[in-house]
Amino acid sequence: MNANPFDLTGRLAVVTGARRGIGRAMARALAEAGADIIGVSANLEPTGSEVEKDVTATGRSFEAIRTDFADPAAVTTLAHNLTARERPIDILVNNAGTIRRAPAATHSDADWDLVLQVNLHAQFTLTRAIGATMIERGSGKIIFTASLLSYQGGITVPGYTAAKHAITGLTKALANEWAPHGVNVNAIAPGYITTDNTQALQDDPQRNNAILQRIPAARWGTPDDLTGATIFLASNAANYIHGTTLPIDGGWLGR
Repeated sequence: MNANPFDLTGRLAVVTGARRGIGRAMARALAEAGADIIGVSANLEPTGSEVEKDVTATGRSFEAIRTDFADPAAVTTLAHNLTARERPIDILVNNAGTIRRAPAATHSDADWDLVLQVNLHAQFTLTRAIGATMIERGSGKIIFTASLLSYQGGITVPGYTAAKHAITGLTKALANEWAPHGVNVNAIAPGYITTDNTQALQDDPQRNNAILQRIPAARWGTPDDLTGATIFLASNAANYIHGTTLPIDGGWLGR
């Protein structure tokens, strides 16, 4: 038995939404802990991406797969690709996501459908396929990226809020079925993190100030603030943790 329960050496991790932001930080952290990485993103460069440089700098291998999570057929193809391989997936990080901001009364069907497809339907399609292979082997770690809006309603993001509430429910539902088979399903709920998805809030002086006043840590989080939890939930240290959503929010929910 390895004396370091956080050591991921020899494991293979799939990280979706890996090109930048939270996904890039997660991929880098998993590689630093010893895992080889398959990065997936809609616009991921075949070679030479920043996340690839991050991963290979640690001495781990990196493979890029470009997949548009807004396309159900493409997600199904990705699932078939990953599950047909000789080397099994040990860790699945479901981080791909998108957001559309508009008041609920004028929120379009197109925006609603897009957000639910990328943030929920695609997540289930991919997890169902990879999770089945983990069940067969009797081991595996699955991590969803939830949100503070898994707990709250937010403003002008009804589709995003609905999807992120659903992710916490899906995390519990899958854990209930798969925990007896040695598969851990958990989620991380980032707080207000400095990414492209929150740029509009960062650029709005009134919203930015209101957010900072609510956060006990008195700052926005960074993608690197999520890396410790990612390694933890992907590791043997979390073997008895199932169906949990872990907020990484600077104390927001406790305020």
